[in-house]
Amino acid sequence: MNKILLGLILGGILGVFDGLTAWFTPDARAGIVGIVIGSTIKGIIAGIVIGFFSRKFHSLPLGIAFGLAVGLLLAFPIAYMQHKYYFEIMLPGGMVGLIVGYATQTYGGNPQLANARS
Repeated sequence: MNKILLGLILGGILGVFDGLTAWFTPDARAGIVGIVIGSTIKGIIAGIVIGFFSRKFHSLPLGIAFGLAVGLLLAFPIAYMQHKYYFEIMLPGGMVGLIVGYATQTYGGNPQLANARS
């Protein structure tokens, strides 16, 4: 599976779990459905961006660091809009990016050229 598709799928799946972590914050339980939907979209965006990066740079440490940075960068505006819960929002977002960065570098394949001959 190519790196971008792997990032998209894994980012979406992990985004669901990222959103479900809001259940542990009692103030956020009323809006859990919107939070899960938003986190899923955020995970998909992060997965695509990280997949493109992993396609260009073939380095596990760089992929992990970039994934963590993207996850934190996408989570920060959400936390900033709340003016609280920075740790509760940014930790799962950063973990999504870190895991997707690792997975795309380790398990993602590079696209094959259609006309390439061995």
